[in-house]
Amino acid sequence: MAGSRSPRAAIIDIGSNSVRLVVYQGPPRLPAILFNEKVMAGLGRGLAATGAIDPASLSKAQVALARFASLAREMGVTTLRTVATAAVRDAANGGELIACAESLGLAVELLSGEQEAKAAGEGVLSAIPDADGIVGDLGGGSLELVRVRDGGVEDRVSFPLGVLRIPALREKGSKAFERLIGRLIEEAGWEGRGRGLPFYLVGGSWRALARLDMTLADYPLPIIHHYELTPLDILRLSRTIPHLSKARLREVKGLSSSRAATLADATALLSVLLKHLGSSTTVVSAFGLREGLLYGGLDAKTRALDPLIVAAREEGRLLGRFPEHGDLLESWIAPLFAGEAAAEARLRHAACLLADVGWRANPEFRAERGVEIALHGNWVGIDAEARAMLAQALHTSLGGGLDVPSPLAELASPAQLKLATSWGLAIRLGQRLSGGLAGPLERTGLVLDDTRLGLEMLEADRGFYGEAVERRHATLATALGKTPVRLTRT
Repeated sequence: MAGSRSPRAAIIDIGSNSVRLVVYQGPPRLPAILFNEKVMAGLGRGLAATGAIDPASLSKAQVALARFASLAREMGVTTLRTVATAAVRDAANGGELIACAESLGLAVELLSGEQEAKAAGEGVLSAIPDADGIVGDLGGGSLELVRVRDGGVEDRVSFPLGVLRIPALREKGSKAFERLIGRLIEEAGWEGRGRGLPFYLVGGSWRALARLDMTLADYPLPIIHHYELTPLDILRLSRTIPHLSKARLREVKGLSSSRAATLADATALLSVLLKHLGSSTTVVSAFGLREGLLYGGLDAKTRALDPLIVAAREEGRLLGRFPEHGDLLESWIAPLFAGEAAAEARLRHAACLLADVGWRANPEFRAERGVEIALHGNWVGIDAEARAMLAQALHTSLGGGLDVPSPLAELASPAQLKLATSWGLAIRLGQRLSGGLAGPLERTGLVLDDTRLGLEMLEADRGFYGEAVERRHATLATALGKTPVRLTRT
């Protein structure tokens, strides 16, 4: 059973390509994934030709459902949703799978195409709150397009263009395939709807495409969320994929053989969609339907929370020594960075919340731990450039000095890394001055003027200004081009 600090929620997603169980626990705005397992049942395979789920796929899905129902009970899941999408919705024998699920105690929600689209759009918004463009969710049996803007889902449409249906549609040749997609897009009123806007990629086949491109480009940060592919990148991939050997595809980390088999079809569809929608670029979202279902059930106040700050605060609480210290640090160093843009200020806040995450590591590796957490943490609402800035701040604050560890210089500009270094030095000063306690931060303050960096404190607190604090004060002042001065506060 759970025996945990917060309840566990789970979703069983009966998709056209896979059946998956995901168990979540943690802050409602961005709970952590405790467990994630999928079975590639292929329910939508052959559906277009026969109108039914083939017996082998049906049996595979039934076995998966029995296992997932058992796991959910054993894990003490308090809220369990079971949803089914296009394959079950469209198949003549889809009711057999629903009956099997119900015999296992699972209440299946059969989502309509519009409900799928809405959930996919909200999934992207949960991870990229400022998303403004078209979401494309490519499943095994259907494709959903969703217009997202200003934190909300607007128009949406569903097409029978799942990746398992594409091979049959492409048999008549590329020109016939493009005409078909173009006609569907035009009839639905979506021609040119993405002009100049990003196209957000949701679904395992498109995420697999991003993994492939990362490998081919030797990209230094293997995080698919927020990875961008331009129309030219996609054109290049469409020409490259047919010539890739199975051995080369096996070198792509995280690319299953079942996903590898869909790459050419997923790329062909994406190329045509971008042409007709007019989208300027693509952005991969690691979040989709399942996360959208969770996000859609939140109240407006919780939905409005910044997912990066929520996750960083939780990580700091779990790994740090002083739970409230991160927010105090942020307030304490903020006067030094009053002119920053909002995007930089939220990164600085996240760095403060994570400033203590390396303390359990061997002292020789604390800075390295900070970089690893920043770069490879399961963050959303943050791109590779921002991850690099966060990593630089933690590297410096945890004793890594002023150097730039690899691969940060490949991800962010020198100016951005210099700014992040100054955040790290300021955090480092605050931590040493306070010893992780609230009082010293609440009674002292930083004052910045044209020439000086003042550390203001009460005369009674003068004892806190020891040799280590004086040294860190001087280091920060030098980085900011100022003279360090200790000031007495009355």
